[in-house]
Amino acid sequence: MKPLVTIIILNWNGWKDTLECLESLYQIQYPNYNVILVDNHSQDQSLNQIREYCQGLITIKSPFFTYQTKNKPIQIKEITYQENQLTNDPDNDGKENKLINNPDNDEQENKLLNNQDKNNKLNKSPKVAKKYPNENKPALTLIKNDENYGFAKGNNIAMEYTLENHNPNYILLLNNDTIVEGEFLTEMISVAETDEKIGIVGGKLLNANNPQIIDSTGHVISWGRIIDRGHEKIDKHQYDNQNKIMGAMAAAALYKREMLRDIGLLDTSYITLGEDADLSWRAHNHGWRAIYNPKSIIYHKRGRSITKKSVIPKMTILSLKNTTEYVSRYGNFIQKLQFKLVITKEGLMVLTGSILGRNDVKAGEYLSVLIKSYLKIFKSFLLTNRE
Repeated sequence: MKPLVTIIILNWNGWKDTLECLESLYQIQYPNYNVILVDNHSQDQSLNQIREYCQGLITIKSPFFTYQTKNKPIQIKEITYQENQLTNDPDNDGKENKLINNPDNDEQENKLLNNQDKNNKLNKSPKVAKKYPNENKPALTLIKNDENYGFAKGNNIAMEYTLENHNPNYILLLNNDTIVEGEFLTEMISVAETDEKIGIVGGKLLNANNPQIIDSTGHVISWGRIIDRGHEKIDKHQYDNQNKIMGAMAAAALYKREMLRDIGLLDTSYITLGEDADLSWRAHNHGWRAIYNPKSIIYHKRGRSITKKSVIPKMTILSLKNTTEYVSRYGNFIQKLQFKLVITKEGLMVLTGSILGRNDVKAGEYLSVLIKSYLKIFKSFLLTNRE
């Protein structure tokens, strides 16, 4: 039997993307996996939409796949997370939903969902599922958080739950704004199983809005900090060879169970941004290997909730703060020196833009974080020298 994989998806007010992600996931070829969907206290119609999708009441339209009815209904088990406790929902004990007649061609009986902009042409995008998958479809566990715990803790809740209840060989973190190809997980597992010290496997993430543009081909260190290799470059097949990387972006990252038990889960002090980089570097320092497999293809819409104009200033400051944190923790002398040069250059650009009104970042707040970053790195220099 193939190794058991638990796939974890985090949703927060993003049911349209989430349903497209789920439909692609329930069409993959890998035979042994389960799915945990964590809702981070959404305030929209996410919970109802997820339930209706599992019942087969919502038809998903996407340029990446053809919607399937044979994989519905999807068994759903609902659990409520509150005050560090998980409680089974008495109204939903995991019994399979009853399928309501859902004719493929009866538009009046179906709710149609098209998550793509009509002006966004993706005619050349490959179909995710080349053939209909194994009919032994996995159940969906829906964990409903009583508040928004952020990316790190939201995922940790599900990881702790599955490690205790399912004990999977691997855990895959998957962003809700991704669409996966049919063989993506098979390709990840085929690499992970070749060496017991391979703790992380990443695939080729492409821009979902323009699949000719690379989103990430793995974590690598550049100028003292972790970056997504190939980000925003045109895919000219320059990253089509399997090779060693530092880690993988948590938008689609496969983690080995033994590694997680060894180094721990995501660091919740980050809240959002940088927690996956911290985990990648931590794993590396503990002797775990990370491998990139270009045959595992994932399409990523990338951070819709954190790239809105209204939150970009906050994310800019948070990125500087969090990157400084993991570089000060894990970087060597040269890497820390390189990082100081980077934040000097980038800091001047941000501050100049703020003063000239070219961005919405508050200059005073950013300068304060920049100074604290310098001091934090300087203190870590002293600690490194003492060691």
